[in-house]
Amino acid sequence: MSIAKEGHLYILILAGLGLIALLFGFIWVGVVFLIFAGFVIFFFRDPERNFVVKGREILSPADGTIVSIRKDDGQDTISIFLSVFNVHVNRAPVGGKITAIQYSKGKFLAAFDQRASRENERNSITIDHDGKPLRFVQIAGLIARRIICWRREGEILSAGERIGLIKFGSRVDVFFPPGSTVRAKMGDKVKAGETVLGDMP
Repeated sequence: MSIAKEGHLYILILAGLGLIALLFGFIWVGVVFLIFAGFVIFFFRDPERNFVVKGREILSPADGTIVSIRKDDGQDTISIFLSVFNVHVNRAPVGGKITAIQYSKGKFLAAFDQRASRENERNSITIDHDGKPLRFVQIAGLIARRIICWRREGEILSAGERIGLIKFGSRVDVFFPPGSTVRAKMGDKVKAGETVLGDMP
């Protein structure tokens, strides 16, 4: 399993400090650093996902738990909460052209708080799929204070392609185009680029 490049420096520092502590006889200190290094490796894991879109499926852009299904400004909206134990690499829910990326500064409320969708630091990405825009938003949480997007406006993506990550616990909201069908249910455990949330119009 590969590790997202954003985790490499953390892993090297923690593992290095652990090994140095062991060499100087600070056994427990070394063990603690190595345990933290192991956790960071776990957090930044980046498994392959191989779902093949056969129709109009909208894939989950994130691993986690569905904590909200609601109407937001008239659009069906799904919120996914990512705990520190979930994979944090985000993926494109549909194929198409990125028409807008908008970063907004904000608060760092707990990601499961409904206010986080509008008040927290966030990065909004819109993909045009056959003339129908689908928007999803990377949202920072209480611990997560770094949103990373690897993509740029104008890029063409396939459904399930990697688009970025959010460090250490977060939330992702998906805004369905009008006329879409929601398949997901409250409390569902979902996987990025693999679980179907619904269907495009």
